[in-house]
Amino acid sequence: MKETTQAQGPLWEVFTQKKTGQPYQHVGSLHAFDKEMALQNARDLYTRRDKPTGLWVIPAAEIVAVAPGDNAPFFDPSDDKVYRHPTFYEIPVEVINL
Repeated sequence: MKETTQAQGPLWEVFTQKKTGQPYQHVGSLHAFDKEMALQNARDLYTRRDKPTGLWVIPAAEIVAVAPGDNAPFFDPSDDKVYRHPTFYEIPVEVINL
């Protein structure tokens, strides 16, 4: 894998925004040597059919993720913390759409 990175440049992740105000969505990956090349390649590869309003390219090496072994404790809902669950509050009858 190291040889591929040296020959093609580092890996970049590409995100597009379909309409202004909507969230960006991951659409794919590409290799490029710098951010300008990554933007141009992303435009050529991922915006030909759809006409997005925004485009992000992010170095894959900069993305931080939870290690697979840490999934359970990281995503544990912490049921022992009662303040996270508002089950002990009285809701007045006058309150609508809560």
